[in-house]
Amino acid sequence: MGSPNRTIPMTHYPRVDRFESATIVLPVMNETASLEETVRIILRDVGDRTKEILIVVCGRTTPEAMATVDRLSQSLGGLVRVHSQTLPFLGGAMREAFDLARGSHVVMMASDLETDPNTLKTLIASAELQPSSIATATRWSAGGGFQGYSKVKLLCNWIFQRFFSMLYGVHLSDMTFAYRIFPTKLVRGIRWEELRHAFLFETLVKPLRLGVPVIEIPSPWKARTEGKSQNAFFLNFVYFRTGLKTRFASTQAILKPDAPV
Repeated sequence: MGSPNRTIPMTHYPRVDRFESATIVLPVMNETASLEETVRIILRDVGDRTKEILIVVCGRTTPEAMATVDRLSQSLGGLVRVHSQTLPFLGGAMREAFDLARGSHVVMMASDLETDPNTLKTLIASAELQPSSIATATRWSAGGGFQGYSKVKLLCNWIFQRFFSMLYGVHLSDMTFAYRIFPTKLVRGIRWEELRHAFLFETLVKPLRLGVPVIEIPSPWKARTEGKSQNAFFLNFVYFRTGLKTRFASTQAILKPDAPV
């Protein structure tokens, strides 16, 4: 388990004393078998440390996926909560989930197996050891890797990671992999802006700007085999705007006025 990365020395951010339990957020659009497999591994590996599995659905969630969500909710009872989002897009779903989370920590991951659920136990172990830090998965370290990623996208990703790790003064290798665990108190104290996939990058750069320590955990990525990705390639360019704007933002611009520090 790596040492925390630190960035520009702002140190005004909400802290927690210990890990108590995790809210695991699973946005669902068209996942069925992959969602069931994700939940199975969650229960097997970290069921005793899971406060709730918060499944977020929307108007575009397919009937087949909703039927799977209903089965899981019925079989697992109060462990599964289902929320119909009102804010649009993936970022909107996650922002609402952050506000609803009842665990001391909240996990952001996918329900399509692009984020390997076998890594979850290591992310939670990191939160237990360093509860005020963020633990985030990386595909670029030994033990990670990409499966089904085009060479062009791989090169663009590598360049992007190098540029923003230098800009933020950190030694992080993967700032865009949306698989991480946060203190719930922290994510509730931050003023989020993005609604689309750039939100996933925002959830790392804003804490970095505040001085939150970040730990990387190797984890493999593989292209989904079920359903279709909702992230259009051209939307990735919004990440640059988010990263550049946040790098020079003040604490007051990032934290909510009533955020405890």
